[in-house]
Amino acid sequence: MLVIEGLTRRFGDKEAVSHVDLEIGEGAFIGVIGRSGAGKSTLLRMINRLQDPSAGRILYNGRDVTALKGRALREWRAEAAMIFQQFNLVGRLDVLTNVLMGRLATVPAWRALTKSWRPEDRAIALSALDQFDIAPLAAQRADSLSGGQQQRVAIARALAQEPALILADEPIASLDPRNTKIVMDALLRINKHFGITVLCNLHSLDLARTYCDRLVGMAQGRVVFDGAPQALTEQVAHDLYGLEAGEVMDMPAAAKPAFGSAIPEGAALA
Repeated sequence: MLVIEGLTRRFGDKEAVSHVDLEIGEGAFIGVIGRSGAGKSTLLRMINRLQDPSAGRILYNGRDVTALKGRALREWRAEAAMIFQQFNLVGRLDVLTNVLMGRLATVPAWRALTKSWRPEDRAIALSALDQFDIAPLAAQRADSLSGGQQQRVAIARALAQEPALILADEPIASLDPRNTKIVMDALLRINKHFGITVLCNLHSLDLARTYCDRLVGMAQGRVVFDGAPQALTEQVAHDLYGLEAGEVMDMPAAAKPAFGSAIPEGAALA
């Protein structure tokens, strides 16, 4: 159970996140929605402790995440894996090495520096790539891949961390509709197949309704909606997005796949 109590982040006089209270159960798929600047990214970065809260605290299964330091903090960042909009891969390195970076919290630094990875770490990384039908790309440079392929590598790297929680910060913002569906299907598969909790910042309300079990709507740093997707009416959307509501609701929702379904044939070549 992830519990967020009074979480606040100030930048000067501005509160990017203001007194957020949330409880998130194991295995949930949560969509965090709201217009740009609503505080969604800051919220996820604080949960991962990439940014420190100005006030409030984060608890995970009773452990105070906001008090963690040193090795305990590094272990938490592995447990709460981040997926970023811009992939954050090392382009000159091959795909497998990028995924192996997800194992850094579990191995001595010298292994990464000398590329002396243990066989079990390589097996975990290859298995993560295989989950998304991109194991054949393991030897390719990351910067030779398409955007959709790079994001799936980033998801595989997160999966290689063996996390309890995945925090996806606008993971489809730079992708076309086909790759958007492939990436969202991959996140859904992780959630349903492995039981990993997913918090995903999304701009499209239709995608949020399609994939998420629960939606958390933010405006001006505060949570203004928290409920089931079907409870998010057009009026609530207008309250969240104002004049932008029509833009974020105009993407046709894809049929939600069964969690055991495979990545579409040919997806690895996207």
